[in-house]
Amino acid sequence: MRHFSAKQLHEHLEKTDSNPLLLDVREQWEFDYCNIEGSVLIPMGQLPAKLETLDPLRETIMICHHGIRSRQMGYYMEQAGFKQIINLDGGVEQWADDVDHTMKRY
Repeated sequence: MRHFSAKQLHEHLEKTDSNPLLLDVREQWEFDYCNIEGSVLIPMGQLPAKLETLDPLRETIMICHHGIRSRQMGYYMEQAGFKQIINLDGGVEQWADDVDHTMKRY
């Protein structure tokens, strides 16, 4: 698993043509409160049951509030055969600090 800071991820998303999956593993209420545009919500507790719906070869960016849950689920996905996992270190909190200053915080 690779680890990107918010700034690194922002630069990566601006440059890439790979159409990565932005996978947010927070709870519904957290996602409803704030999220990174284009991200898809699959809460951490539901992800194991939904793994088969995801492409293990697609670049997948793991997102949560501070980067801990996303890192944990990224490791889980790697063990399940996913090859291109990137964790957003610092999560949406760091994204709000460094990239999108209009994002609500909690």
